[in-house]
Amino acid sequence: MPPQSGASVVKPGVPRLFTWEEVSLRTGQGDFKEERWLVIDRKVYDVSQFYLQHPGGFRLIRHYSGQDATEMLVKDFHELHATVEKMGLFKSRFSFFAWMFLHAFILDIASWSTIWYFGKSWTPFLLGVAMFTIGQIQYGFLQHDLGHVSVFEKLKWNKVAHFVVFDILKGGPMGLWNHMHNQHHAKPNCFRKDPDINTHPMFFSLGKKLSLKLGKKKRKYMPYQYQHNYFILLAPLMFIIGTQFLPFRFFLLRRKWLELFTYLFFYFRVCLMYVPLMGFKSFMAYYYLARYIEASWFLWVSQMNHIPMNIDYDQNLDWFSAQLSATCNVDESPFNDWYTGHLNFQIEHHLFPTMPRHNYYKVVPLVKSLCAKHNIKYECKPMLTAFADIVRTLKESGKVWHNAYYQE
Repeated sequence: MPPQSGASVVKPGVPRLFTWEEVSLRTGQGDFKEERWLVIDRKVYDVSQFYLQHPGGFRLIRHYSGQDATEMLVKDFHELHATVEKMGLFKSRFSFFAWMFLHAFILDIASWSTIWYFGKSWTPFLLGVAMFTIGQIQYGFLQHDLGHVSVFEKLKWNKVAHFVVFDILKGGPMGLWNHMHNQHHAKPNCFRKDPDINTHPMFFSLGKKLSLKLGKKKRKYMPYQYQHNYFILLAPLMFIIGTQFLPFRFFLLRRKWLELFTYLFFYFRVCLMYVPLMGFKSFMAYYYLARYIEASWFLWVSQMNHIPMNIDYDQNLDWFSAQLSATCNVDESPFNDWYTGHLNFQIEHHLFPTMPRHNYYKVVPLVKSLCAKHNIKYECKPMLTAFADIVRTLKESGKVWHNAYYQE
């Protein structure tokens, strides 16, 4: 029996009933700092100690403290999920992912070969930067697939390949990515629970509701009324700095010595490959120009699905509604699919995180039908419109903050 309203009653020989008020207080804050409860399948669980050992990360289960953490799905979505499984849409096509890896790897090698053969004059320099950038961004999309366990049937092979692609070939921290990305999928666009919007309020004022609250509190860390302008140049720079230095804190606190070694080895390897060919200064320009372009590419692709959507504190919505509230799609086309790593199907990705991306388009009609049945908006737009909506949304939330901040 689920928690009820009012005071809980204890009767001998009868399982204890809890009220929602009692559950909602056990969030690890306030008067019950040591207690964390959650509800799963109409039963109340004390996870005060277990959340620290949760395989998805302690923050993932902590975000559901004081809430109903039953797989946040309505009956119809359970049925949809079962239908999708029967259709075999969770089975990957190895040839697809082999090609994704191969074309990224070829571009990675070609970028070095161009400098080795033609030298570092402007034309080979820029051509090499372009190939390095494309190779790295495609490695990024592939590691995302591997991190979601959507490439191989066995978890072990996904993890091994994830480590090779992300840590060794791309120089990224697999453990940190898993830690943060799991939280993003659990609570997308929920302030203080989704790490992807942690730039609020230090650098950006996100969402009209959060911006209004920030303005009324008279807090100002940046000139948010201009954030739609400085996002274009500042966001990629922030991303580069963050991805360069945040991993060290994670490695040291979690004692991830192997990841620390491979992280440092990546930089040693690329320096060993490029510095003898072009000198240290030219290599620094080459490498960070490529990283800046890659960061811009990634940020526009990743944020076109989320920034224009609802951003607020956790409203404890059911799974289906929470994902549709925080995500939108971009029109399908061969170029859009490749350019975004199929993240133009963001809705389907959030609803079915372990589904191989080459199957997203097959489930779209089923998701649209379920949305129509429950009167939930399914938003899809052209890519350029999606990019423009990032700027428009930042401008609007900045204006909301500005009006509230300077209001007497």
